Amino acid sequence: MPSYTPPETPVPRPGVRIRVAGLTDVGLTRDHNEDAFAWADLTTGEQHRDASGHVLDVGARGMVFVVADGMGGAAAGELASDMAVEAVLDTFAQNWTPAFGALPDEFAQVLRDAADTANHRIYAYAGAHPEYAGMGTTVTIAALLGDTLYAAQVGDSRAYVVRAGEARMITKDQSLMQKLIEAGELTEEEAEVNDRRNIILQALGPDATVRADITTQRLQRGDTLVLCSDGLSVHLRAPDIAAVVSRHEEPSDACAALIAAANAGGGHDNITAVVVRFDGEGLPPDATESVGYHAYALPDQPRLDRLQGRMRSGAVPAVKRPPITPLEGVPVAARPETARVAAAPEPRDATRAYVWVGLFALVVAVAYAVYR
Repeated sequence: MPSYTPPETPVPRPGVRIRVAGLTDVGLTRDHNEDAFAWADLTTGEQHRDASGHVLDVGARGMVFVVADGMGGAAAGELASDMAVEAVLDTFAQNWTPAFGALPDEFAQVLRDAADTANHRIYAYAGAHPEYAGMGTTVTIAALLGDTLYAAQVGDSRAYVVRAGEARMITKDQSLMQKLIEAGELTEEEAEVNDRRNIILQALGPDATVRADITTQRLQRGDTLVLCSDGLSVHLRAPDIAAVVSRHEEPSDACAALIAAANAGGGHDNITAVVVRFDGEGLPPDATESVGYHAYALPDQPRLDRLQGRMRSGAVPAVKRPPITPLEGVPVAARPETARVAAAPEPRDATRAYVWVGLFALVVAVAYAVYR
């Protein structure tokens, strides 16, 4: 797919107001929560990792929102997702400063640096602590500058934009199923029920380097962003997400309703949702760009090497805060609109996933050669 570059340089303008809330839940079959989320006001430096709703006037430096879904079993996934969120906040706090400028490419570069910082931190930690070998996490980062969202994607957490009652993904899963869909081997409907739908091709932590997919989306007044872990998207399709968000004006109510609906559908995994509603004169009433996946062409920068050098020297601070899991202590039976499931699937193993990817691809190639 050809790269996408915005037709105009989005200039930060006053008058963009957001309402934002986030919520995470352990689900019905897991015994602990490995998801994490946060957002930060990049103008004031204020950071939030709680479930309450907020109304904010967006400043010239923009906003960042992040959801991470850890894996590795025991406490490894929980630690990895929290480290990823902390690394994203640290990177923007240290590198997205007035001295750095406010151009779109610079903003997207910091976004990509945030994913690289998180990957390096998790990979180095696992190397120094053998008991956490194989730890990893997905991450979806959405950052707002002016009237444009920039997203960085690693793994299969997702970002949707809901416009006029319709939800569309602005990210693309880095998964085996997505590759087979693109190759014409499976339809989206077939992929949603395939036994291998949880195999991801990339995560933060298992490898020394990672390649985040950078995308962009121009916004209009009334748009709503939904960031979620796959514990939500495995149970709710895009029309379901749009229907829930359209029924609940307040982001905090929408988050709770999305999680309740995912639990009602089985609650097979931890579930996290961040909902952001956009309004204000700083956004056009009607955007000329449709909602969807738009790859952002960002050249490699030597600045990334300098950032990695600071990480290796310890200049980037270590993780300090524990992950927030607001509903984890609430008994399952006490949660509304939920249904029990007999057993939980095993946590995703990134190393084993790569083996399955190779075997599955080999089977597909052989079958194609035999039957064509």
